[in-house]
Amino acid sequence: MADVADPAHMELDAQMLASLRRVAAARTYPADTILTHQGQTEHTFYVIEDGRVVVLRRMEDGGEQTLNTLGPRQSFGEMALLDDNPRLATIRTLSETRVLEITADSFRELLRHDPDLAVHITRRILANLRTLDQMAIRDLRAKNVLLREAYLELQAAQAELVEKERLERELELAAEMQRSLLPAVLPRYDDYRFAAYLAPARHVGGDLFGVQPLDEEHVALLIADVADKGMYAALLMAVTRTLFMQEAQRSRSPAEVALAVHRGLLTVGMAEDSQGIDAFVTAFYGVLHRPTGRLTYVRAAQDYPLLFRPGREPVSLPGNGRFLGMIADLSLEEQVVTLRPGDFLLLYSDGVTDAQNVAGESYGLTRLKRVLQSAEGPGAARCLEQLAADVNAWRGEAAAFDDVTMLLVEAVVPGSQ
Repeated sequence: MADVADPAHMELDAQMLASLRRVAAARTYPADTILTHQGQTEHTFYVIEDGRVVVLRRMEDGGEQTLNTLGPRQSFGEMALLDDNPRLATIRTLSETRVLEITADSFRELLRHDPDLAVHITRRILANLRTLDQMAIRDLRAKNVLLREAYLELQAAQAELVEKERLERELELAAEMQRSLLPAVLPRYDDYRFAAYLAPARHVGGDLFGVQPLDEEHVALLIADVADKGMYAALLMAVTRTLFMQEAQRSRSPAEVALAVHRGLLTVGMAEDSQGIDAFVTAFYGVLHRPTGRLTYVRAAQDYPLLFRPGREPVSLPGNGRFLGMIADLSLEEQVVTLRPGDFLLLYSDGVTDAQNVAGESYGLTRLKRVLQSAEGPGAARCLEQLAADVNAWRGEAAAFDDVTMLLVEAVVPGSQ
């Protein structure tokens, strides 16, 4: 395509121009006139006598690329004299331009009467073919580079998609496992009622709760928080719950049960397949003697439970103890509190008080106490429903950063429904 060849090789001398004028048609075109059309089959060769033209190529993305500008004694469109292939570029006048036009028929006539000029034009056509080949090779190499980059990006995206799908499936399985471990229905007695709420911050959380009858008179109460999220947290949560439920059958002492769980978690952390993950568990574990209302409990770094007696402000229960499952040396203090008819005991995770609204303000213990005290309606379930609604209303559109878990125990007033 002569339109894009090096202009230095395209200029015609005066003698050749004079020869061309004898067989060419001279025409003048105003500015912004299209002389050749990309993609169309045309059979005219142009030599510029005066004025300027621009060589344009339409790109695959619909844009337009400027390839060259041509002036007096330069030419374009030689390929149209030899074949019927479509034009490879569009040529448009930049100013009023006078050209000599030679058709394919005129060129064949030229071959008979002026072979020197015909040979010159033919040589330029061959030079343009070489230029086209070089341009095609450069374009092909550039496209190959882009194609290779796109292929590598596609491979990476595919691998990322496969990994994402795998992780999502793991999370689904972990969530299913977590849901299966949490009690769907809590025990209900004439003298005690229980209600629970758990909203994981992600697909899978690390919080757990449990209410397990131990015999006709004793009930085990548990709330715990694994200091991690995701699949590993779900697995450790399952291990923690299993250890608590197993040890609860062996002893009525909360301290003995929690220490046994602690030793079990240490063993899990030292296992070869634990990958060196240092995760720990905070927990509250208590044993309630229903006939007397006596609750013996230990607190292993879990948030202080709230005891609410109607007509009084909620108070935090005492108890000190470090988290379970990380540092071998551990001591736990057993505490005792007696629940009276009408009392409410709220066990909760730090995701409740640490819940933040869009302004970055924490829900806080003070607000939790106030809502617990002002909850209306009978029963643990109704009270817990209002607590959860208030926490969610406080958070609003803000993202949840931690699980929100609550377990509410109600000592039933005799004769109430």
